[in-house]
Amino acid sequence: MLEPLGLTQVLSYLRGLSRDHTITLISFERGGDEEGEARSVGVRQFCREHGIRWVRLQYRNRPRWLAGALNLATLCAAVFREILRDRPDLIHARSYIPATAAWAVNRLMGLPYVFDMRSLWPEELITSGRAKRDTWAYRQIVRMEGRLLRDAAAVVSVTHAAIDWLNKEHPGMLEERRVHVIPGSADLQRFQPAVRTSERPLLFGCHGSITTGWFRLDLLARTFANLAKRYPDAKFEIVTTSPPEEVMSAFDGARTFSDRLRIFAVTAGDMHEVLRRHDLSIFFYSSGAASEIGRSPVRMGEALACGLPVLTNGQIGDVAEIVRKYNVGVLLEDGSEAGIDDAVSRVLRMVRDPAVSDRCRRAAEEIYSLDVGTAAYLQVYQQALKSENS
Repeated sequence: MLEPLGLTQVLSYLRGLSRDHTITLISFERGGDEEGEARSVGVRQFCREHGIRWVRLQYRNRPRWLAGALNLATLCAAVFREILRDRPDLIHARSYIPATAAWAVNRLMGLPYVFDMRSLWPEELITSGRAKRDTWAYRQIVRMEGRLLRDAAAVVSVTHAAIDWLNKEHPGMLEERRVHVIPGSADLQRFQPAVRTSERPLLFGCHGSITTGWFRLDLLARTFANLAKRYPDAKFEIVTTSPPEEVMSAFDGARTFSDRLRIFAVTAGDMHEVLRRHDLSIFFYSSGAASEIGRSPVRMGEALACGLPVLTNGQIGDVAEIVRKYNVGVLLEDGSEAGIDDAVSRVLRMVRDPAVSDRCRRAAEEIYSLDVGTAAYLQVYQQALKSENS
Protein backbone atom coordinates (compact mmCIF):
# COMPACT_ATOMS: atom_id res chain seq x y z
CA MET A 1 0.00 0.00 0.00
CA LEU A 2 3.01 2.30 0.36
CA GLU A 3 4.01 1.96 -3.30
CA PRO A 4 2.45 4.02 -6.12
CA LEU A 5 0.03 1.35 -7.41
CA GLY A 6 -1.18 0.58 -3.91
CA LEU A 7 -1.83 4.24 -3.22
CA THR A 8 -3.46 5.05 -6.55
CA GLN A 9 -5.23 1.79 -7.39
CA VAL A 10 -6.05 -0.32 -4.34
CA LEU A 11 -6.89 2.47 -1.92
CA SER A 12 -8.91 4.28 -4.57
CA TYR A 13 -11.08 1.21 -5.08
CA LEU A 14 -11.40 0.59 -1.35
CA ARG A 15 -12.72 4.10 -0.82
CA GLY A 16 -15.82 3.17 -2.84
CA LEU A 17 -16.09 -0.49 -1.80
CA SER A 18 -15.99 0.37 1.90
CA ARG A 19 -19.33 2.20 1.57
CA ASP A 20 -21.05 -1.16 1.07
CA HIS A 21 -18.71 -3.64 2.78
CA THR A 22 -16.66 -3.93 5.94
CA ILE A 23 -13.10 -4.53 4.78
CA THR A 24 -9.92 -5.91 6.29
CA LEU A 25 -6.86 -5.10 4.19
CA ILE A 26 -3.79 -7.34 4.49
CA SER A 27 -0.65 -6.20 2.70
CA PHE A 28 3.08 -6.82 2.69
CA GLU A 29 5.29 -3.74 3.00
CA ARG A 30 9.03 -3.39 2.59
CA GLY A 31 11.44 -2.09 5.22
CA GLY A 32 10.52 1.33 6.49
CA ASP A 33 12.55 4.27 5.21
CA GLU A 34 11.56 7.73 6.35
CA GLU A 35 9.49 8.49 3.26
CA GLY A 36 7.71 5.13 3.44
CA GLU A 37 6.84 5.61 7.08
CA ALA A 38 5.41 9.04 6.28
CA ARG A 39 3.17 7.41 3.67
CA SER A 40 2.23 4.76 6.23
CA VAL A 41 0.76 7.46 8.46
CA GLY A 42 -1.38 8.62 5.55
CA VAL A 43 -2.57 5.09 4.76
CA ARG A 44 -3.55 4.46 8.38
CA GLN A 45 -5.46 7.74 8.46
CA PHE A 46 -7.23 6.80 5.21
CA CYS A 47 -8.20 3.39 6.62
CA ARG A 48 -9.55 4.94 9.83
CA GLU A 49 -11.65 7.40 7.86
CA HIS A 50 -13.20 4.61 5.78
CA GLY A 51 -13.60 1.97 8.50
CA ILE A 52 -10.94 -0.32 7.02
CA ARG A 53 -8.79 -2.53 9.26
CA TRP A 54 -5.24 -2.55 7.87
CA VAL A 55 -3.01 -5.50 8.75
CA ARG A 56 0.55 -4.67 7.71
CA LEU A 57 2.99 -7.57 7.22
CA GLN A 58 6.76 -7.29 6.81
CA TYR A 59 7.95 -8.38 3.37
CA ARG A 60 11.05 -10.60 3.30
CA ASN A 61 13.48 -10.94 0.44
CA ARG A 62 16.12 -12.90 2.37
CA PRO A 63 17.17 -15.63 2.68
CA ARG A 64 16.80 -15.71 -1.08
CA TRP A 65 15.55 -19.28 -1.51
CA LEU A 66 13.29 -19.30 1.55
CA ALA A 67 11.87 -15.78 1.49
CA GLY A 68 8.95 -16.64 -0.81
CA ALA A 69 7.88 -19.62 1.27
CA LEU A 70 8.20 -17.61 4.50
CA ASN A 71 6.11 -14.79 3.07
CA LEU A 72 3.41 -17.22 1.94
CA ALA A 73 3.37 -18.92 5.36
CA THR A 74 3.11 -15.54 7.08
CA LEU A 75 0.26 -14.52 4.79
CA CYS A 76 -1.66 -17.76 5.35
CA ALA A 77 -1.32 -17.37 9.13
CA ALA A 78 -2.55 -13.78 8.95
CA VAL A 79 -5.53 -14.71 6.78
CA PHE A 80 -6.55 -17.56 9.11
CA ARG A 81 -6.19 -15.26 12.11
CA GLU A 82 -8.37 -12.55 10.57
CA ILE A 83 -11.01 -15.07 9.49
CA LEU A 84 -11.31 -16.39 13.02
CA ARG A 85 -11.48 -12.82 14.30
CA ASP A 86 -14.05 -11.28 11.92
CA ARG A 87 -15.77 -14.19 10.10
CA PRO A 88 -15.79 -12.55 6.63
CA ASP A 89 -18.00 -13.65 3.76
CA LEU A 90 -15.45 -13.36 0.96
CA ILE A 91 -11.70 -13.05 0.30
CA HIS A 92 -10.51 -10.71 -2.46
CA ALA A 93 -7.03 -11.92 -3.46
CA ARG A 94 -5.05 -9.48 -5.58
CA SER A 95 -2.47 -11.47 -7.63
CA TYR A 96 -1.20 -15.04 -7.44
CA ILE A 97 0.51 -15.38 -4.05
CA PRO A 98 -2.44 -13.92 -2.11
CA ALA A 99 -4.72 -16.11 -4.22
CA THR A 100 -2.71 -19.17 -3.17
CA ALA A 101 -3.34 -18.29 0.48
CA ALA A 102 -7.03 -17.71 -0.28
CA TRP A 103 -7.19 -21.08 -2.09
CA ALA A 104 -5.72 -22.84 0.97
CA VAL A 105 -8.37 -21.22 3.18
CA ASN A 106 -11.06 -22.21 0.71
CA ARG A 107 -9.95 -25.84 0.74
CA LEU A 108 -9.89 -25.98 4.55
CA MET A 109 -12.82 -23.73 5.51
CA GLY A 110 -14.94 -23.34 2.37
CA LEU A 111 -14.66 -19.54 2.33
CA PRO A 112 -15.06 -18.26 -1.26
CA TYR A 113 -12.43 -16.08 -2.89
CA VAL A 114 -12.07 -13.73 -5.85
CA PHE A 115 -8.94 -14.36 -7.91
CA ASP A 116 -7.98 -10.85 -9.08
CA MET A 117 -5.15 -11.86 -11.38
CA ARG A 118 -3.62 -8.47 -12.36
CA SER A 119 -1.26 -10.23 -14.82
CA LEU A 120 -0.21 -13.58 -16.24
CA TRP A 121 2.38 -14.17 -13.54
CA PRO A 122 3.82 -17.50 -14.81
CA GLU A 123 4.53 -15.83 -18.16
CA GLU A 124 6.07 -12.81 -16.43
CA LEU A 125 8.48 -15.17 -14.70
CA ILE A 126 9.56 -16.47 -18.11
CA THR A 127 9.91 -12.98 -19.62
CA SER A 128 11.98 -11.67 -16.71
CA GLY A 129 14.27 -14.72 -16.75
CA ARG A 130 13.27 -15.88 -13.26
CA ALA A 131 11.89 -19.18 -14.55
CA LYS A 132 12.37 -21.53 -17.49
CA ARG A 133 9.43 -23.05 -19.30
CA ASP A 134 10.61 -26.66 -19.44
CA THR A 135 11.19 -27.12 -15.73
CA TRP A 136 9.36 -28.91 -12.94
CA ALA A 137 8.97 -25.70 -10.93
CA TYR A 138 7.33 -23.83 -13.81
CA ARG A 139 4.94 -26.70 -14.53
CA GLN A 140 3.86 -26.70 -10.87
CA ILE A 141 3.18 -22.96 -11.00
CA VAL A 142 1.01 -23.39 -14.10
CA ARG A 143 -0.79 -26.32 -12.48
CA MET A 144 -1.50 -24.16 -9.44
CA GLU A 145 -2.76 -21.40 -11.72
CA GLY A 146 -5.32 -23.85 -13.08
CA ARG A 147 -6.50 -24.73 -9.57
CA LEU A 148 -6.81 -21.07 -8.62
CA LEU A 149 -8.97 -20.47 -11.69
CA ARG A 150 -11.06 -23.61 -11.19
CA ASP A 151 -11.92 -23.04 -7.54
CA ALA A 152 -12.41 -19.26 -7.49
CA ALA A 153 -15.89 -17.89 -6.95
CA ALA A 154 -14.94 -15.20 -9.49
CA VAL A 155 -11.95 -14.40 -11.68
CA VAL A 156 -10.95 -10.83 -12.53
CA SER A 157 -8.55 -9.99 -15.36
CA VAL A 158 -7.37 -6.57 -16.48
CA THR A 159 -7.59 -7.56 -20.17
CA HIS A 160 -9.83 -9.57 -22.48
CA ALA A 161 -6.71 -10.91 -24.21
CA ALA A 162 -5.61 -12.65 -20.99
CA ILE A 163 -8.95 -14.45 -20.72
CA ASP A 164 -8.55 -15.76 -24.27
CA TRP A 165 -5.05 -16.99 -23.35
CA LEU A 166 -6.26 -18.73 -20.18
CA ASN A 167 -9.08 -20.50 -22.00
CA LYS A 168 -6.47 -22.03 -24.31
CA GLU A 169 -4.03 -22.89 -21.51
CA HIS A 170 -6.65 -24.22 -19.10
CA PRO A 171 -9.59 -25.54 -21.14
CA GLY A 172 -12.78 -25.85 -19.13
CA MET A 173 -11.42 -24.11 -16.02
CA LEU A 174 -13.28 -20.85 -16.66
CA GLU A 175 -17.02 -20.36 -16.82
CA GLU A 176 -18.28 -17.23 -18.54
CA ARG A 177 -20.44 -16.18 -15.61
CA ARG A 178 -17.43 -16.15 -13.25
CA VAL A 179 -15.07 -14.08 -15.44
CA HIS A 180 -14.88 -10.29 -15.27
CA VAL A 181 -12.57 -7.84 -17.06
CA ILE A 182 -11.74 -4.69 -15.07
CA PRO A 183 -8.81 -2.63 -16.41
CA GLY A 184 -6.65 -0.62 -14.06
CA SER A 185 -8.44 2.63 -13.28
CA ALA A 186 -7.52 6.30 -13.04
CA ASP A 187 -9.08 8.90 -10.77
CA LEU A 188 -10.76 11.03 -13.42
CA GLN A 189 -11.53 13.76 -10.92
CA ARG A 190 -7.80 14.42 -10.55
CA PHE A 191 -6.59 13.50 -14.03
CA GLN A 192 -8.21 16.16 -16.19
CA PRO A 193 -7.24 17.73 -19.55
CA ALA A 194 -5.49 21.08 -19.42
CA VAL A 195 -6.04 24.02 -21.75
CA ARG A 196 -2.99 24.01 -24.04
CA THR A 197 -1.58 26.96 -25.90
CA SER A 198 0.35 26.80 -29.17
CA GLU A 199 2.92 29.39 -28.08
CA ARG A 200 4.97 27.18 -25.77
CA PRO A 201 7.44 24.49 -26.91
CA LEU A 202 6.14 20.96 -27.15
CA LEU A 203 6.69 18.73 -24.10
CA PHE A 204 6.95 14.98 -24.68
CA GLY A 205 6.68 12.67 -21.70
CA CYS A 206 6.84 9.18 -20.29
CA HIS A 207 5.82 8.27 -16.76
CA GLY A 208 5.88 5.17 -14.58
CA SER A 209 8.37 2.35 -14.02
CA ILE A 210 10.83 1.96 -16.89
CA THR A 211 13.70 -0.17 -15.53
CA THR A 212 11.68 -3.29 -14.72
CA GLY A 213 13.02 -5.38 -17.60
CA TRP A 214 9.62 -5.32 -19.30
CA PHE A 215 9.94 -1.76 -20.60
CA ARG A 216 11.67 -0.99 -23.93
CA LEU A 217 13.90 1.85 -22.84
CA ASP A 218 15.86 1.59 -26.10
CA LEU A 219 12.75 2.39 -28.15
CA LEU A 220 11.91 5.32 -25.89
CA ALA A 221 15.43 6.74 -26.31
CA ARG A 222 15.34 6.46 -30.09
CA THR A 223 11.86 7.99 -30.26
CA PHE A 224 12.92 10.92 -28.07
CA ALA A 225 15.99 11.38 -30.29
CA ASN A 226 13.77 11.49 -33.40
CA LEU A 227 11.54 14.13 -31.82
CA ALA A 228 14.57 16.13 -30.63
CA LYS A 229 15.86 16.40 -34.21
CA ARG A 230 12.48 17.59 -35.45
CA TYR A 231 11.95 20.15 -32.70
CA PRO A 232 15.13 21.88 -31.43
CA ASP A 233 13.11 23.69 -28.75
CA ALA A 234 11.05 20.69 -27.58
CA LYS A 235 11.48 19.43 -24.03
CA PHE A 236 11.32 15.91 -22.60
CA GLU A 237 10.31 14.50 -19.21
CA ILE A 238 10.60 11.02 -17.73
CA VAL A 239 8.66 10.85 -14.47
CA THR A 240 9.75 7.73 -12.64
CA THR A 241 10.96 6.44 -9.29
CA SER A 242 13.86 4.72 -11.05
CA PRO A 243 17.24 6.33 -10.25
CA PRO A 244 18.03 8.99 -12.91
CA GLU A 245 21.59 7.72 -13.36
CA GLU A 246 20.27 4.21 -14.04
CA VAL A 247 17.90 5.57 -16.69
CA MET A 248 20.59 7.68 -18.33
CA SER A 249 23.04 4.80 -18.46
CA ALA A 250 20.53 2.80 -20.52
CA PHE A 251 19.25 5.79 -22.46
CA ASP A 252 21.62 5.54 -25.39
CA GLY A 253 21.67 8.63 -27.60
CA ALA A 254 20.31 11.04 -24.99
CA ARG A 255 23.55 13.04 -24.98
CA THR A 256 22.41 14.98 -28.03
CA PHE A 257 19.45 16.45 -26.15
CA SER A 258 20.29 15.82 -22.49
CA ASP A 259 20.01 19.52 -21.72
CA ARG A 260 16.33 19.30 -22.65
CA LEU A 261 15.60 16.08 -20.74
CA ARG A 262 14.43 15.92 -17.12
CA ILE A 263 14.26 12.67 -15.14
CA PHE A 264 12.54 13.03 -11.79
CA ALA A 265 10.00 11.52 -9.39
CA VAL A 266 6.80 12.95 -7.96
CA THR A 267 4.33 11.63 -5.41
CA ALA A 268 1.34 9.70 -6.68
CA GLY A 269 -0.86 12.60 -5.59
CA ASP A 270 1.02 15.04 -7.84
CA MET A 271 1.28 12.93 -11.00
CA HIS A 272 -1.80 14.50 -12.61
CA GLU A 273 -0.26 17.97 -12.38
CA VAL A 274 2.80 16.79 -14.31
CA LEU A 275 0.81 15.02 -17.03
CA ARG A 276 -1.32 18.09 -17.66
CA ARG A 277 1.84 19.82 -18.96
CA HIS A 278 2.59 17.11 -21.54
CA ASP A 279 1.50 17.02 -25.18
CA LEU A 280 2.09 13.31 -25.82
CA SER A 281 2.61 10.20 -23.67
CA ILE A 282 5.11 7.63 -24.94
CA PHE A 283 5.66 4.11 -23.58
CA PHE A 284 6.86 0.82 -25.01
CA TYR A 285 6.76 -2.70 -23.54
CA SER A 286 8.53 -5.89 -24.53
CA SER A 287 5.96 -6.97 -27.10
CA GLY A 288 5.69 -10.52 -28.34
CA ALA A 289 5.99 -12.17 -24.94
CA ALA A 290 2.90 -13.94 -23.63
CA SER A 291 3.23 -12.03 -20.34
CA GLU A 292 2.29 -8.78 -22.10
CA ILE A 293 -1.16 -10.19 -22.97
CA GLY A 294 -2.18 -9.73 -19.34
CA ARG A 295 -0.89 -6.17 -18.95
CA SER A 296 -3.18 -3.12 -18.68
CA PRO A 297 -0.91 -0.08 -18.34
CA VAL A 298 -2.32 2.30 -15.72
CA ARG A 299 -0.18 5.03 -17.29
CA MET A 300 -2.32 4.80 -20.43
CA GLY A 301 -5.53 5.47 -18.53
CA GLU A 302 -3.93 8.42 -16.75
CA ALA A 303 -2.62 9.90 -19.99
CA LEU A 304 -5.94 9.53 -21.82
CA ALA A 305 -7.78 11.06 -18.87
CA CYS A 306 -5.56 14.14 -19.28
CA GLY A 307 -6.43 14.31 -22.97
CA LEU A 308 -3.04 13.03 -24.13
CA PRO A 309 -2.70 10.81 -27.20
CA VAL A 310 -0.24 7.93 -26.83
CA LEU A 311 2.58 6.48 -28.88
CA THR A 312 3.07 2.85 -27.90
CA ASN A 313 3.51 -0.63 -29.33
CA GLY A 314 0.96 -3.37 -29.91
CA GLN A 315 0.61 -6.84 -28.37
CA ILE A 316 0.15 -5.36 -24.90
CA GLY A 317 -3.13 -6.54 -23.43
CA ASP A 318 -6.03 -4.66 -25.01
CA VAL A 319 -3.96 -1.54 -25.82
CA ALA A 320 -4.05 -1.93 -29.61
CA GLU A 321 -7.81 -2.44 -29.65
CA ILE A 322 -8.37 0.66 -27.49
CA VAL A 323 -6.05 2.83 -29.59
CA ARG A 324 -7.77 1.80 -32.82
CA LYS A 325 -11.33 1.91 -31.53
CA TYR A 326 -11.09 5.41 -30.06
CA ASN A 327 -8.41 6.81 -32.41
CA VAL A 328 -6.34 8.05 -29.46
CA GLY A 329 -2.81 7.25 -30.52
CA VAL A 330 -0.40 5.52 -32.85
CA LEU A 331 0.98 1.99 -32.61
CA LEU A 332 4.66 1.46 -33.38
CA GLU A 333 4.60 -1.65 -35.54
CA ASP A 334 8.26 -1.59 -36.62
CA GLY A 335 11.16 -0.71 -34.30
CA SER A 336 13.50 0.23 -37.16
CA GLU A 337 14.54 3.85 -37.66
CA ALA A 338 12.15 4.09 -40.61
CA GLY A 339 9.35 2.60 -38.51
CA ILE A 340 9.95 5.04 -35.66
CA ASP A 341 10.10 7.96 -38.10
CA ASP A 342 6.77 6.98 -39.65
CA ALA A 343 5.06 6.46 -36.28
CA VAL A 344 6.35 9.79 -34.98
CA SER A 345 5.10 11.60 -38.09
CA ARG A 346 1.64 10.11 -37.67
CA VAL A 347 1.36 10.80 -33.96
CA LEU A 348 2.49 14.42 -34.41
CA ARG A 349 -0.44 14.95 -36.77
CA MET A 350 -2.67 13.61 -34.01
CA VAL A 351 -1.09 15.91 -31.42
CA ARG A 352 -2.09 18.86 -33.64
CA ASP A 353 -5.66 17.55 -34.02
CA PRO A 354 -7.91 19.82 -31.91
CA ALA A 355 -10.41 16.97 -31.39
CA VAL A 356 -7.92 14.44 -29.99
CA SER A 357 -8.22 15.61 -26.36
CA ASP A 358 -11.97 14.96 -26.34
CA ARG A 359 -11.49 11.50 -27.88
CA CYS A 360 -8.88 10.60 -25.27
CA ARG A 361 -11.07 11.78 -22.43
CA ARG A 362 -14.06 9.81 -23.71
CA ALA A 363 -11.96 6.64 -23.92
CA ALA A 364 -10.78 7.18 -20.34
CA GLU A 365 -14.33 7.71 -19.09
CA GLU A 366 -15.61 4.55 -20.77
CA ILE A 367 -12.69 2.25 -19.90
CA TYR A 368 -10.55 3.60 -17.07
CA SER A 369 -13.04 5.41 -14.82
CA LEU A 370 -12.55 4.69 -11.14
CA ASP A 371 -16.31 4.87 -10.59
CA VAL A 372 -16.92 2.31 -13.34
CA GLY A 373 -14.23 0.04 -11.90
CA THR A 374 -15.60 0.28 -8.36
CA ALA A 375 -19.12 -0.54 -9.58
CA ALA A 376 -17.70 -3.53 -11.47
CA TYR A 377 -16.01 -4.85 -8.32
CA LEU A 378 -19.24 -4.46 -6.36
CA GLN A 379 -20.94 -6.59 -9.02
CA VAL A 380 -18.15 -9.17 -8.76
CA TYR A 381 -18.71 -9.41 -5.00
CA GLN A 382 -22.46 -9.70 -5.41
CA GLN A 383 -22.25 -12.46 -8.02
CA ALA A 384 -19.52 -14.35 -6.16
CA LEU A 385 -21.55 -14.41 -2.93
CA LYS A 386 -24.74 -15.28 -4.77
CA SER A 387 -23.14 -18.21 -6.60
CA GLU A 388 -21.67 -19.58 -3.37
CA ASN A 389 -24.99 -19.36 -1.55
CA SER A 390 -27.10 -20.82 -4.34
